[in-house]
Order: sequence, then structure tokens, then C-alpha cells
Amino acid sequence: MRTLILGVAAALAFAGVAFAGPVTLKANPVDSDGRVTLGDVFDDAGAASGVAIGTRSGPSIVFEAGHLQSLARQAGLDWANPTGLRRVVVRNAALSPGAAQAPNATAASGPVAARPAPVRTAYADRVISRNDIVEVAYETDGIRLTISGRAEGNAAVGQRIAIRNLQSSRVIDAVAVAPGQAIAGPGAQSVRAQQFAAR
Repeated sequence: MRTLILGVAAALAFAGVAFAGPVTLKANPVDSDGRVTLGDVFDDAGAASGVAIGTRSGPSIVFEAGHLQSLARQAGLDWANPTGLRRVVVRNAALSPGAAQAPNATAASGPVAARPAPVRTAYADRVISRNDIVEVAYETDGIRLTISGRAEGNAAVGQRIAIRNLQSSRVIDAVAVAPGQAIAGPGAQSVRAQQFAAR
């Protein structure tokens, strides 16, 4: 009888994990206080919404998709990653698209209303922030190699950035191409040339 009672108690304790439904990645994951939770990243996270999975110290934080799946699974959530994402970027809600218009929406009257809304171009264009984990690709003669490193600074698409290799601690001169991604070698020069030509 004691064994039966313990079995029922254990089943009830893990019921939330066993019957957790699938969750969907939000189209634009953001957080507002630097404490990133499953509810900031996924729709329908339910009781696990408040589970913290990371701390954002800059304008954004990058999660490896596989690691994010593992964190979700530990909290009883199932994210299938149907599009095969490799990384997920969570940004500061105050700097996400549309946030720059907020001062205009809330301004009412008087001198404050006459001042233009602040322009956040330094953050809006940034795709890599200092201390972000970045995947650096090196392409030459049809060969593509990738390594992970930590960003030594901030960069927008087409800007040079120093990435410190996490294994060797050597610094790589690269060019930012997307959130959490950069390119080094001959391909980097091509990206910079295209970016300058577009301006």
C-alpha cells in the first residue's frame, strides 16, 4: 500500500512535465528587465512562463537552439524547432522595432510634446553586442569552417568586429553579417564591399 501511495504521489508531481503541450517560438522574443524567462521566448509556456533561463547584460542575448530546447524540456515544455533554427536572439524590449516610437505615442502636451523622439540608430542597427556568443564562418576555395567565439565589441551588419575564440583565446578579425553570426577571411571583404556599395 505504501508503494502504491508513493507511486501516485510521484505521478502527480511529474504530471505537469508528462502532459506538457508543445510551445511555439515567439516571432520577436524580447525581455524588459534583463531576466530572460521561457515566457519571454515561447507562446503558451503556461506555468513555466516565469522560469528564468538567462540574464541579458547588453541589448541582446543569443541562445543556441539545442540548448534552448533542453532548457524548455527541463521545464516540461516541448519545442520542436520546426524551421531548424540554430540560434535564437532575445532583445531588450525597449530597443525592439517600434519601441523608438513610444515617446511620441505617450507625449501629451507642453514642451515635452514639442521635442522629437530620440533616435536609437546605434541600437537598432546593431546585430552583435559585446560578450554575445557569435558563430564565425571562414570560407575559402569552397571550404567552410565555423567556430564559436565571444564578441569583443558591438557591430552592425557589414562592420568589423573582434571575436575571441572560446577554445584558443585567439582574437579573430571578422565582419558581422546577422544576429549572432560573422564571417572572416576573403568572404569578409566581400561583405564589407557590398555594404559600402549599398550606402
